[in-house]
Amino acid sequence: MSDTWAAGREPDVRAVRRAHEVFTSGGELRRPPVRELVAASWRRSARARVSPDGAACVELGDGDLAAYREGHPLAAAMPVIRELMGAYATDGEHLLAVCDAAGRMLWVEGHPTTLRRADGMNFVAGARWSESAAGTNAPGTAIAVDRPVQVFAAEHFRRRVQAWTCAAAPVHDPHTGRLLGAVDITGGDGLAHPHSLAFVQAVARAAESQLALRAPAVRADRLRLTALGRDEALLRTGGRTLRLSRRHSEILVVLAHRPEGVTGDELLAQLYEDESVTPVTLRAELSRLRGLLGPEALRSRPYRLSTEVDADFAAVDRRLASGAVAAALGGYPGPLLPGSRAPGVVRLRERLADRLRAALADRADPGLLADWAYSAWGEDDVEMWRALAAAVPAAQRPPVLARLHALDAELSAGATGLQRPGPHTRR
Repeated sequence: MSDTWAAGREPDVRAVRRAHEVFTSGGELRRPPVRELVAASWRRSARARVSPDGAACVELGDGDLAAYREGHPLAAAMPVIRELMGAYATDGEHLLAVCDAAGRMLWVEGHPTTLRRADGMNFVAGARWSESAAGTNAPGTAIAVDRPVQVFAAEHFRRRVQAWTCAAAPVHDPHTGRLLGAVDITGGDGLAHPHSLAFVQAVARAAESQLALRAPAVRADRLRLTALGRDEALLRTGGRTLRLSRRHSEILVVLAHRPEGVTGDELLAQLYEDESVTPVTLRAELSRLRGLLGPEALRSRPYRLSTEVDADFAAVDRRLASGAVAAALGGYPGPLLPGSRAPGVVRLRERLADRLRAALADRADPGLLADWAYSAWGEDDVEMWRALAAAVPAAQRPPVLARLHALDAELSAGATGLQRPGPHTRR
């Protein structure tokens, strides 16, 4: 069976359920009948130690949920999502759901009877349905693979969800491309049709179009730099979006951080580990960057940018300074230029990560700590997993402790000659 849905066909439920039992009891995966998309998701769910018999955890109560989703970018798209999906969900006894990029449900709406049934598996606003927390499911898996996904019945990793079918598509910021979350349609077997997937994809595109219309225009005399979670930064300037080389990304990060400018010697020390690199090499890089940006954009003596820069890492820093920890984490899609070894970038990266980790630990909010711990950059962060274990309610602690014990075992096994992995150190 292919990874796309063929019209009029759906998985053999009994065969998939048997394959699920075999996999969850002994780890053996049978293909067919399991689609590769689903098989890969089951493997990730097992590595995350998701229990097939567990339930999703509700992380945000009514008060926290209302404040969080009011400030979320997807709130601006909800009118068009409701217009396109609301009547369809109610008439078909389905649910429409919208989650954030961490898989946390922000809105779950639809037919009253179906809503009551969904309560039994905690498919409710405020609950986390990321794949790493709740196993294979359409919104969580759509976020994990960043593509539209349909999950049918027994393809769900958790047994109590196997009576449901769902289709979801990711939604991105139309200006930066950052993943914002996903829209989902959930219900019974009637959704096991290619039209359901096409429908939710169309809703996601409409939501992005709505966000593009409502987003404030970028001033022509400002640069917008996106450098978090990527090795090659994006620069938006004059209506263009440029993908920069790694070295040009490092130069712009340093200059954005130092708007007053830096001398040639300072910039050389910020960019190169090798002290034998000559100023000629740096001037050549700056010349190429000036050719890309325009002759007036980059000035010298000292080296500086001629226009203001809206940098994503600076925005996270400002939010932390104001105490807006949730907003800071929401704007942090990953470490600053994670592959860079430029000394100035490394210092900025570690400083920002350390400040954010300290704020999360001090806040001791289980949901925010879980956002970090279950992220790609936080999955090996022992200290944050310990903070999460101390913060979560006892009923939610077993999978966290299991992950923490596994990390401790890895550290013990490789302790000789190795440093403890930091928040961005990957094995």
